[in-house]
Amino acid sequence: MAQEHSLAKGALGVVESVIMGIAGTAPAYSIAATTALIVGTVGVLSVGSILYCGLIMFGMMLAFINLNKMAPDAGASFAWVSRVFGSTWGFFTGWGLIVASVVFMVTATVPAAQATLKILSPEHVDSTGWVTATAAIWLTLISAVVGRGIRHASFAQILFTIVETAIVFAIIVAGIYYFWGQPAHVPSLSWFSPTSFTTETFVSGALVAIFFYWGWDVTMNLGEETVDGEPQPAGKGAFWSMVNLIVFFVIMLTVVLIVLTDQEIADADTNVMFAIADKLFPSPWGYLAVVSTILSTIGTIETQILCFTRSLFSMSRADILHPRYSKVHPEWQTPVATTALIWALGLVLLLGFSYLPAVTDILNTSLTAIGLQICFYMGIAGAASVWHHRAMINGGAMNALTHVIWPGLSTAFMIFVGVYSMKDLDWLTIGVGVGGIALGFVPLALGAMRRKGASPAAA
Repeated sequence: MAQEHSLAKGALGVVESVIMGIAGTAPAYSIAATTALIVGTVGVLSVGSILYCGLIMFGMMLAFINLNKMAPDAGASFAWVSRVFGSTWGFFTGWGLIVASVVFMVTATVPAAQATLKILSPEHVDSTGWVTATAAIWLTLISAVVGRGIRHASFAQILFTIVETAIVFAIIVAGIYYFWGQPAHVPSLSWFSPTSFTTETFVSGALVAIFFYWGWDVTMNLGEETVDGEPQPAGKGAFWSMVNLIVFFVIMLTVVLIVLTDQEIADADTNVMFAIADKLFPSPWGYLAVVSTILSTIGTIETQILCFTRSLFSMSRADILHPRYSKVHPEWQTPVATTALIWALGLVLLLGFSYLPAVTDILNTSLTAIGLQICFYMGIAGAASVWHHRAMINGGAMNALTHVIWPGLSTAFMIFVGVYSMKDLDWLTIGVGVGGIALGFVPLALGAMRRKGASPAAA
């Protein structure tokens, strides 16, 4: 039975926070699920897109670290923006993350399902019915693990991340060893040159590349559950996970382009990791890449459930949303009602997306919609950080760079990409991406009506 209770304070240290940040971004999953889309969009310039987006996301990470110094809060961007810009802006910042997390239950569980079917029933790997049913099973299992508590979740993340990293490292080494001298795409500095990009290609690549990095901010949502509740573990976790991720994604995407042709990447779709491993290793060792994708996907689903549940918990605790979402299980110390909610919403979305004609359509729509939502909530949070620390512009070169200039440029980029990209998106993607955010007016209005109608004693 749930009751008002604190979260599990002191459950995570710096190491666990770093692993949570890496697992939240899910390196193997991101490569598997998104490479075909970004290469199909900008070709070999995908490597440059990943690098520059990493530097931009690094600026967002600095903004979040600076905001986290106010006080660690399970609501993270919601709580901080509320203090800087007011509760309405804070609500929509948190709501953007919440909606993105729900849509992600489709985006992440589908590749996990495809990877599972690749091993157990290859003939059904392109069947939307089989894929969505298997995805629903994974969503249910992961929700159950998260609901049991942060200690169970962090232990699973550590184990999965170690195995995933070992497999991916083997693929990188083998790819460079066997194909550097006979690459499918010859490495060139033009892959990174800013002059190789037009505004159109840069924005198109960036909207997808943003998704590669999304998830590291789970460290901030777990700020209340780090050692002594101090902000340092969450901030260090975000910093070191981001450094590792930028290096990893640039190297891994380069290896993919060296080993696979454009056609092989397109044919692989969400099984890029298997395609590259199958080309490098004799059968059946290529299936280790499928295992790494499954483990990586499980990890990122878990962290996004944590983001969703902690954000909703904090918004409820602040009386913005209904108090039922601030109830915490007395033994597991998790907000079980919010965990059950994202599980149910994920199942509903999976059912809805299952009517799309192809699995690729499901992924492309959900990936791009999430990209819009990331730009939205991170853009607001970044603006709040820059405004709150604006006096730092006169606080010395390093303080000006890390508190105002870099976060400010990253915020401007997020806003620009989100707005500029909408002109080329279909109505379904805009409906999921923008419509999901607009739905926030409903719970916001219901919360206001509830507070207005509450008696002084109940309040």
